Amino acid sequence: MSVRLNFDHFIQWITAAAREHSHQLADHVVERTGCSRRAAQAMLKRLVEAGWLVRDGGFSRAVYHPGSLRQVVKSYPLYGLQEDLPWQRDFAPNFALPAHVGRMVQHAFTELLNNAIDHSGGTSVTVSLRQTPTHVQLLVSDDGCGVFDRIAGTYDIADPSLAMLELSKGRLTTAPQEHTGRGLFFSSQLADVFDLHANGTAYVRRAWDSSGWRPGKALPRQGTSIYFAVALDTTRTLDQVLGAWSLDGTGVAFDRTVISLRLLAGEGQALDSRAQARRVTARLERFKRAEIDFDGVPDIGHAFADELFRVFGLNNRSVELVPINANRRILALIDNARNG
Repeated sequence: MSVRLNFDHFIQWITAAAREHSHQLADHVVERTGCSRRAAQAMLKRLVEAGWLVRDGGFSRAVYHPGSLRQVVKSYPLYGLQEDLPWQRDFAPNFALPAHVGRMVQHAFTELLNNAIDHSGGTSVTVSLRQTPTHVQLLVSDDGCGVFDRIAGTYDIADPSLAMLELSKGRLTTAPQEHTGRGLFFSSQLADVFDLHANGTAYVRRAWDSSGWRPGKALPRQGTSIYFAVALDTTRTLDQVLGAWSLDGTGVAFDRTVISLRLLAGEGQALDSRAQARRVTARLERFKRAEIDFDGVPDIGHAFADELFRVFGLNNRSVELVPINANRRILALIDNARNG
């Protein structure tokens, strides 16, 4: 009985196989899949033509190496998993990334995997890392409770948009004794494309879109899935990103944040209430500077302005609130509130 070979399945493991069995790759494929040698060689030829493999020599003495397209997909039980070992053992050796990109990917990989281990409450996680000639793409998916449900249970924030508002500030964690709330935030800042999916809800961030997080089209699955992609020719570095959120530029402290009010109000809606303002100021005492981004917000009410820029300011003089992307009317209301 002939074995049917699936190309999409092959590309999940052929990169590592080519590195580990470069001189006997056809034999390895036969042993792993149970196919004929002829079928194995035909599949390897197809993978070479598609860019997944590079072949030196003829078929009789072929030596294979990973090509310009590379991918590793692995699933792990979460219990007892240590996030550094999959990176060191299963992923890093199989990719050829520019040094500064590799450093960012390592940071995101270990932080996102650690989040799944420590916060998801699930049993398993699947990690996929793919390199193309232009980009590197990371996907981490667990079968846990979902990040927004986790936040709802810890902070009593049932609305996913409000949970996303808190996540977007940074320094939010559901395990404050063990974590600082930096991992997800900085991973999103490192990426060109960052998608966060959990239990039918999705938010996406694009590095070229200054408006920050926006609702996205959710994946139909239980748990949390996070997609991270960055261009191989990016000039962004881990140190630059860390430094951008540190007032002294060293990247040691995380004392600056930006709050996108569109997550609170929705596109084109005004902000009127003190309750809304208090959602904005939640946890801001942990920062020294908070930039309040009014992009997409056409108007605010006196109560909102007073609560945010006078009441909070009087009680938290160590926190500098800086409005950005505000229209003239909003700026006038802010000035009026500050002047009491």
